[in-house]
Amino acid sequence: MFRKPMALAVLAALSGAAGAADDAELAAIRSQIAELKKSYEQRIAALEDKLAQTRAAAAAPAGPAPAAPTVAAASAFNPEVSLILQGQYKSMKNIAERGVTGFWPAAGHDHEEGGIKGISRRGFSVEHTELMLGANIDPYWRGQATLAVADGEVEVEEAWFQSLGIGHGIGLKGGRFRSGIGYLNEQHAHAWDFADAPLMYAALFGEHASYAQDGLQLKWLAPTPMLVEFGAEFGRGANFPGTDRNKNGAGAAAFHVHLGDDVGTASSWRAGLSYLRTRAREREAEVHDANDVHGDALFTGRSRTWIADFVWKWSPDGNPKYRNLKLQGEYFDRRENGDIACTSAEAGAACSGALDRYRSSQSGWYAQAVYQFTPNWRAGVRYDRLNSGSTRIGAAAQAEIGDENAIFHKYRPSRGTLMVDYSWSEFSRLRLQYARDKSMAGIADNQFTVQYIMSLGAHGAHKF
Repeated sequence: MFRKPMALAVLAALSGAAGAADDAELAAIRSQIAELKKSYEQRIAALEDKLAQTRAAAAAPAGPAPAAPTVAAASAFNPEVSLILQGQYKSMKNIAERGVTGFWPAAGHDHEEGGIKGISRRGFSVEHTELMLGANIDPYWRGQATLAVADGEVEVEEAWFQSLGIGHGIGLKGGRFRSGIGYLNEQHAHAWDFADAPLMYAALFGEHASYAQDGLQLKWLAPTPMLVEFGAEFGRGANFPGTDRNKNGAGAAAFHVHLGDDVGTASSWRAGLSYLRTRAREREAEVHDANDVHGDALFTGRSRTWIADFVWKWSPDGNPKYRNLKLQGEYFDRRENGDIACTSAEAGAACSGALDRYRSSQSGWYAQAVYQFTPNWRAGVRYDRLNSGSTRIGAAAQAEIGDENAIFHKYRPSRGTLMVDYSWSEFSRLRLQYARDKSMAGIADNQFTVQYIMSLGAHGAHKF
């Protein structure tokens, strides 16, 4: 009878001792954590003081130290600077005056020996080098300039300011900027997935394969769970397919709407519809008239272009670092109508300069897939297809210009492209590309390209 109460008493004592030991151990752990936090806070404070002293010493002028610490001027300029080095080796056929059969040449009559500038260069070449400078101007505005340097020439690709503080999803941009139409148009060449732009962009916008505006852009991002963005632009309209008309008001207008959303954690998409309206005055194209005499065809009228685009991205659990897949495609429809004339200063020319009617309806598309199968390696495939459609000119113009000029031929240009690239990091890439090019009637051109892209300095995130 005595043993049972004794055992219970012993158990209670042991339990109390264990509870006391647990409480003591927890208290000790909490004390150690507090000491660690205090120690780290002291070290961080000491490092911050040291950093402030180092900055003050670096900013101080040579000679005796000032009596009181100085504060940096509010106007101090510390821009983001980046330099893009881009070049290539290209092997292809030597074809004079390359272009896209059935489409008006964006370079007009500006031909150089061996073809239109830029697209006929074989062997080793340094493509244009891009210098970008950007910074917040103040809490309300940001500015950026992109200068392209090539063979002793400097071109202002972009120079714009952008609002930061309007709010309500409204964004304003002014200056020179890449238009928001389509998907690829806003991207610089170093961000492309292939060494060149799709045929669609070359046919629509020429050598630079993008449409830039000098003007204003207004965007509104709707406060919805999915991406809903509307944009409108009004600009000078000096670039192809328009021309500089030196007039008051806007020479071109563009509108776009973008929709997008996530599908689970692994996929996301974006779709868009864009419209560009501009005008041309005496837009030039080299021709040989009915008497086989050199002359210029001049178009004056309106140009309207619709673009539909779609992009789908996939990566495991939404992390694209190790593996990802991007499917991308765009379709365009361009219609132009107005007047055409044929002029020539050479003897025996059939061109008289008389105006006649001109109307064209053209379309095209491309689709591509790019798969990153390791953190460093990617592979891609792309197919381009255009349709020169129907180009109709008046009987008088037809009699003067003749039937031998490629810009009036009915043709369906195409190109298939394969590429593989290796990236040591997001700042350095080497690419190998093969293309079977049938953009010119009667010519099948096997093109091999080795390209390097090196980025120095600040490197902003690319658009979706």
